[in-house]
Formats: sequence, C-alpha cells, structure tokens
Amino acid sequence: MCRLLLVKSKTEFPISYHLKKFSYIAENSREYQGHGWGCVYLQNGSWKKYKNINPIWTDDPNQFGSSTYLLAHARSAFRDEGITIENNMPFQSGNIFFIFNGELHGVKIKEEGRIGAEKLFNYILRFYRKDQEAGFQRALEIIEKRTNYIKAMNIIMADKKQIYLASTHNEDHDYFTMYKKETENDLIICSEPFPNETDWEKIPNNTRRIFAQ
Repeated sequence: MCRLLLVKSKTEFPISYHLKKFSYIAENSREYQGHGWGCVYLQNGSWKKYKNINPIWTDDPNQFGSSTYLLAHARSAFRDEGITIENNMPFQSGNIFFIFNGELHGVKIKEEGRIGAEKLFNYILRFYRKDQEAGFQRALEIIEKRTNYIKAMNIIMADKKQIYLASTHNEDHDYFTMYKKETENDLIICSEPFPNETDWEKIPNNTRRIFAQ
C-alpha cells in the first residue's frame, strides 16, 4: 500500500522541503514503501517527470529546484510483484496525472494496464475525457459496482487546473485515511500529516471532491 502526496501553491516552493517530509513518512511507514518512487512537477510552465526504482529516502530531494505544483508517489508493490520502474506512479496521459493507494479484489472491468492501478487510470480516462467532473464520478461508481470488495481506494487525479480526489476505505482506517492542509495560498494532500506540523485535517471516508485553484 503506497503513500501519496500533492502540493499546489500560488507561490513557488522548494520541492525538497515537501519531499523530505514525504520521504520521512515513507521510510517510517508500517508498510514497506521502498519499491521505487516518482514525482511530477511544474517548472516554467512545463511538466517535469522523475522516477527511480530505489526507495525515496535513498534519493536526493535537492535535485528538483522549485515549483508551484507537485505530485509524488512512494510505492509498496502488492505482494512484492511487478517491481519495475515502468510501474511507478504518477501515471500520465497528456497533461493528466494519476496516483493511487489501495487494494481492490475481484475487479470486473476490461482495460489495458501492466498493474491494477494503471488499469484503473485507463478506465477512468474513458469517462474523464468526455466530461471531467461527471466522468470521474461515473467511472468510480462503475468500478465500485464491478468490484467484489474494496479494502481501500485512494485516488488523486490532477491536471493544471483541477484536482480530483477520491478516498474510500472499508478497513484499516488509520492507515488509509488521507489528510489535507489547506490555506488561502496552499493545498497539501498526503497519506499522513507531515511530521512536527499542525493544522492537518482528516479527509472523511467516502470523500469525492474537486479542488480547483
């Protein structure tokens, strides 16, 4: 089960600040989060991508400079399978990015993808491209109906304008609950509150929300 991070701000921030906090969370998670990691960030109006098969806490967070928008994902591969850099998130389609944490059993959808998370992303894209808000909601409704059991399904899907968040968990709530820290200037969403920081809020279970900034 992976760890997720999104940071969006109206002013530039040093990427290393947030990645150091996120790295600490991944390294100290009760589940091993060392099956590689990846991030995307906006720089001079263009997306920059980075993936590494090594654990995030062994990498150098100072290599990325500054940004106003960051998504990062630390991977815990299901059953320790499919540990290749191609399976690291964020997944991308044009200017749309996707990160996932969870566990679904008996998913009855036909879609291409190397791993389950990529299949979910490609399936949601079918609906999302036609109508972003309604399409995202509709795709999730179908996935839920066609899944035997959802242990948890945390999704962040984002483009330059909007952020789509889905958070559902039917067990292990302490581990799967997402958190946010939102101000007039900044939005941070993470699998856990940053260490030694206050004012983090739990994201309620069964949340479906759009953040537009």
